[in-house]
Formats: sequence, structure tokens, C-alpha cells
Amino acid sequence: MPTKPPRRTRQRILDTALALFNRDGEPNVTTAHIADEMNISPGNLYYHFRNKDDIIGELYAAHEASLAPLLDVPPERSVSVEDLWLLLHLLFERMGAYRFLYRDLDEITSRNRRVALAFAALVRRGESAVRTLADGLAREGVLEATSRERAALARNVVLVCTYWMSFQRVSQVAPASVAQRDTARIDPGQAAYQVLALVAPFLVGDARALVERLGEDYL
Repeated sequence: MPTKPPRRTRQRILDTALALFNRDGEPNVTTAHIADEMNISPGNLYYHFRNKDDIIGELYAAHEASLAPLLDVPPERSVSVEDLWLLLHLLFERMGAYRFLYRDLDEITSRNRRVALAFAALVRRGESAVRTLADGLAREGVLEATSRERAALARNVVLVCTYWMSFQRVSQVAPASVAQRDTARIDPGQAAYQVLALVAPFLVGDARALVERLGEDYL
């Protein structure tokens, strides 16, 4: 039976850094911690990445690439509230895989200009995708909102998505040890419902009933 080829050191560094950032929080992890976790020398790590921000930049690029297909919403496509539900569910799944970016967002973007600019563009793209879906729902007659209300709704959806994990963390009891820090593992269904609650007041008919049924499952 053929064996899988070993992962290259560069990819192992990224995988290890992602696991440590997610578990302990990016500010609490140094390149020395990553090298020690991998049982390699710091010099070996620096051969592949000049510093921690280089590692973060590559992890961010991978995360952005995973989100790109979700945010590519054709403007004239017929849509339903299930499309928005699926988008949010998949979005939170992929955000959960790189949750350190959202829990430590202010810290990272305050010092890493490249990531800050890229994240700002991603936020705008997400807002545009939600606005496109909201416009489609309005055309289908299941969402009653003015153009201004749909624009505000799109921004609010992206705002809640972006800071949901931070809210989830600060609203929980502080963990007892470092090993328990990664408590903000996201429940995509619950998070998606929480965002849909913003949209629900504008929905009518079966679409509104669907969100109410989801609320019974997640609350």
C-alpha cells in the first residue's frame, strides 16, 4: 500500500502555527514556540519564514482563498433564504478553521499592514455578496426592505460575522488554564442563525417561518 509523501517543512510550519494560534491565541505564540513544537531549530524555521508576520500572512492568504468561492455570488441568480443560510453556515465553518484571525483581529491588523489591507478588502467583498443576496431576495418578494435598509443589513451581517468569535469568547467564563483557552470553537449552525436573526424582521411568508424553525433548533 503506497504511503503518503511526508509534508514539507514549510507546510508543517504553517500547520503547526495555525494549531498553536488557534489554541493559545496568536499574541501568546512566538516563532520559538512553533520551532519547539516541531522539534526543529529556530534557524530552520527562519529559513522558510523571516518572522511570525510572514507566517500569519501566508495563513491569511490561504483563508481568503477558501472564502473566495463563497463570496462569488452572481447578481442575477434566483436566490432563496436557504442560499443565505448555506452561505453563512459554510462561511462560519471556514472562519472556524482560522479562528485566531478573528479572535486576535485588532492585534494582528494593528501591526501587519498587508493583512490589514487585505482583510479590509475581504470585508467589502463580503458586504457586496450579502447585499447581492438581499437584493435577490427582494426581487423574489420574500424580503421587504428599501435599498438603504438592504445596504445597512449587509453591513450589519458582515459586522456580526467578523466579530462573532470575539463576542463568543468574552461572553464565556474565563478558562482555567492555557490548555483550555481554545473554548471559542464555533458552532456554524448557531452562528448562522444568530446572523439570520438580523434578516428575519424583513422576511415574509415561508422564508420568515424557516428562520423561526431554525431558532427552535438553536436557541
